[in-house]
Amino acid sequence: MDERIILHVDCNCFYASVEMLHHPELAGRPLAVGGDPEARHGIVMTANYAAKRQGVKTGQALWQAKQSCPDVVFVPPRMDLYIRFSQMARKIYHEYSDKVESFGLDECWIDITDTCGIIGDHTRTIRNGFIAAQEISSRIKKELGITVSIGVSWNKIYAKLGSDYKKPDAITVFDHDNYKKMIWSLPVSDLLYVGRRTEKKLYNYGIRTIGELAECDPALLHSWFGKMGLVLSMFARGDDQTPVSEVGLESPIKSIGNSTTTPRDLENNEDVKLVLYLLSESVATRLRENHFEGWVVEVYVRDCDLIYWHQQRKLFAPTNISEEIENAAMDLFTGLYPWYKPIRSLGIRVGTLQQEGQPRQMSLFIDEEKRMRLLRADRMVDWIRERFGFQAIQRGVMHEDRYLSSLDATADDHMVHPHSYFEKGNRTGVEKLA
Repeated sequence: MDERIILHVDCNCFYASVEMLHHPELAGRPLAVGGDPEARHGIVMTANYAAKRQGVKTGQALWQAKQSCPDVVFVPPRMDLYIRFSQMARKIYHEYSDKVESFGLDECWIDITDTCGIIGDHTRTIRNGFIAAQEISSRIKKELGITVSIGVSWNKIYAKLGSDYKKPDAITVFDHDNYKKMIWSLPVSDLLYVGRRTEKKLYNYGIRTIGELAECDPALLHSWFGKMGLVLSMFARGDDQTPVSEVGLESPIKSIGNSTTTPRDLENNEDVKLVLYLLSESVATRLRENHFEGWVVEVYVRDCDLIYWHQQRKLFAPTNISEEIENAAMDLFTGLYPWYKPIRSLGIRVGTLQQEGQPRQMSLFIDEEKRMRLLRADRMVDWIRERFGFQAIQRGVMHEDRYLSSLDATADDHMVHPHSYFEKGNRTGVEKLA
């Protein structure tokens, strides 16, 4: 098999970097993208390096970030803005290859095996991969105003390790001459899909570095971890042959969702219905803004004892219509939650996204004319709110409880979920893992 040339590009502190472009007055100050610090919810989604140096970490509650860095400035997330920057970055990547695979909004693999011969000395070498990485890094900085870290190697796993190896604004090459010296001494937790629980189990077996994992008998790893043990062995040795998938009509992200901790605990289905309407409108609006529609609706519930419940359902047709999302969410909720306790927070996620308007099989059980009317109504509401503000038009249900409906479910507190590395078509030698 011919040697592949794979790049992994990681936008540095992506959300925070984009926000810094739009808030030049905050230059040099610690900044974190997160929820509303005045409300009862919110975590740090990402922070700039000024904040990270003072202890602010992704996933921290806002109050914890404030304790670590009293001067940190919080800004609410704007997913539509980040998606646009992600699309602009991928447009640049596609000038170097048609094989570009997203791993979330801020990361992409690029297979330039068939195209790097037109770069540098016109040979298919890691050196030309490095030259391509330099060009991409320079263009992202010049055209988008943000920086990236890029890893260059012959497989996806080592390329990703390269983009993580040195940050920010760096390029790291792992080739056959240096990978054992540079990679095998790294902690095993640096390897893709080695989470805390797997790391702990490996530690219990005396495996602390990637090199120790690579040299471990694959049969032994299989006995400990099942198929995942073989996968991790392959990753550590640099034998991963998983292809970089070409992006066609598939959405660059896996799902869009929104959740909220409510101003008061929810006590009955009427309370829940109101909040689900707010969340459905918020998610549907974001889907339409970015020309997505989804096949799956998921509801997640957290009661006042912080017990977590969730369930999802596949729809008969992909949708970005508020009413359809809310109806599916309410049906899921009524079959999911037994009302042992009042509810503290609710969330909705729409997944399995595709570009809006793709051809699909028609169904006798779907009223297509009604769907078009609902979609036109939603788009008119979008237009009115964009021009006159959110309060210019609201559903009547919002007036049943003005206190509950006052929560800001329209804020851009959205969750984005990347496509799994193990999605069908993105794996070699292993079956899809549960």
